[in-house]
Amino acid sequence: MPYYQAPLRDMRYVIEDWLQAPNAWQQMPTLAGLDSKLAEQILEEAARFASGILAPLNAPGDQQGCRYEDGRVYTPDGFPAAYRAFTDAGWPALTAHPDDGGQGLPQLLNVALLEMLYACNHAWSMYTGIAHGAYECLRHHAPEWLRERYLPAIVSGEILPTMCLSEPQAGSDVGLLRTRGEPASDGSYRITGNKIFASGGEHDLTDNILHLVLARLPDAPAGSRGISLFVVPKLLDDGSHNAVHCDGLEHKMGIHGSATCALRFDGAKGWLLGEENQGLAAMFVMMNSARLYVGMQGLGHTEAAWQSAAGYAAERHQMRAAKRPANAAIAEADPIHFHPAMRHTLLGLRVSSEGMRMLGYWVAHMLDESEHAATPEQRSSANELSMLLTPLVKAHFTEQGFQQASAALQVFGGYGYSQEYPIEQTLRDSRIAMIYEGTNEIQANDLLLRKILRNPTALPALLTQYSQEASLSSANPTWSGAADSLKEHCSRIEEAVEAIRRAEVEDAEAPYRVAGSFLRWMALVSMGYVWLRAARISNGRNDDPVHSQKQESAGYFFDYCLPQATSHEALVQAGLTACLPFIDI
Repeated sequence: MPYYQAPLRDMRYVIEDWLQAPNAWQQMPTLAGLDSKLAEQILEEAARFASGILAPLNAPGDQQGCRYEDGRVYTPDGFPAAYRAFTDAGWPALTAHPDDGGQGLPQLLNVALLEMLYACNHAWSMYTGIAHGAYECLRHHAPEWLRERYLPAIVSGEILPTMCLSEPQAGSDVGLLRTRGEPASDGSYRITGNKIFASGGEHDLTDNILHLVLARLPDAPAGSRGISLFVVPKLLDDGSHNAVHCDGLEHKMGIHGSATCALRFDGAKGWLLGEENQGLAAMFVMMNSARLYVGMQGLGHTEAAWQSAAGYAAERHQMRAAKRPANAAIAEADPIHFHPAMRHTLLGLRVSSEGMRMLGYWVAHMLDESEHAATPEQRSSANELSMLLTPLVKAHFTEQGFQQASAALQVFGGYGYSQEYPIEQTLRDSRIAMIYEGTNEIQANDLLLRKILRNPTALPALLTQYSQEASLSSANPTWSGAADSLKEHCSRIEEAVEAIRRAEVEDAEAPYRVAGSFLRWMALVSMGYVWLRAARISNGRNDDPVHSQKQESAGYFFDYCLPQATSHEALVQAGLTACLPFIDI
């Protein structure tokens, strides 16, 4: 059953109408040569690759999985050939700097590409997903000779990088890691230790693999302040194998075609990346982009789930609906998408997918502005807002990816629980995204404590933008109520943040108790902003089905979705005064 067609028309709506990105590109000297026609052609080619090459490998790759033999890992049939097609088409170079052999195109187009890749084949896309973040990490922190040696190889796709953080005793708390880096006389280091959960730690897509490894120097301070970052290749320049060994594969709930490896470093040769004991700062250059990209996984899963459920709901006939469209055929049983319960589910899927696309692409566009905008003030403002919204996007999108896949499976009934339809794989594959690249609980802490409580300017700037949109939209009587609701939530969020600040003075745990609920509240309000802007942009354009549907979807969001924000607000208020009991185990 074909279940995915790239939503190119909606992507164009977001890029051209909602963001008006082509106009913005003309104001950025390094992107001025890019127009909507070229962007459209790039997305069409990406859709052909994703739907034509990756999608057919998704279910077979899940069933076959990866194979481990004598320290080597073999990916599912077709994966290496798909990677060759990916590199031959130049996709790894899309956003890389032209000095390194890249195309210098915006992150906005890259996240659209990633959405398609993850929707079609999450497991295969894991091998390529970290490449741009590793590229940026090396570009900003590596010495010149390392940049010259490895950046062109990453850009061409000759080398795939990995990120090696977790150890058996050190997951989210990287301060507990034990891997050591010993200085050698030639200026390199010898890396010794064990890493787990290394995605793509060993595979057969490329001959060489570039490991970015967190480790401690001998005299390093304790905790996270004593961590350094090292570049450790699988193959050295003379072609010999470095002392990096794959000891096995994890057997996982989903993404079976992605090689999740246990790696052992036995005095492997590596080089310092950045400054001594400043490894986390260097690593976070990679982590921040990775978190946005993981958010795109949630969007891809939601879009795939929506398309699967919509297709099935149109084909499956059960019972007579209590109310039918005027043009419905007379039949003993109606398509299940006529029934209110299914309409709720399908509209929730559509509104969630399209809303996340607007919000996620907006963050990517701000990343482009933070690098390419004409003035330092514009670049600084865009950077601050994108950093604020990145943990929200990662957590909310991945949570939605799993929840909406589960909702979509319900549309299929018992068939959804079988492997006859792709939705059961979508559900399994989507679950991991809530855990890796910083669990969603860590994202909530990051949003509230680091990005809001410790930064007095970012949230007010964001809420001002939301309120300005509400003021513009309030002039239309159709949307004045929604605009007032958005304004009210912005005011109450500001009040809640001040209440959290006060509570923290007496109770240091208070912000941590409410962080998850606060993030969900902020996410719904942010989705309210994007849908209100969409309604205003599409107002009066009912001759175009895309624009008329946007107004319909916006109406559904404000009637049925935004009211849920009140429950998250109530949980924030409760968490400021109601302490959590400790569990006696």
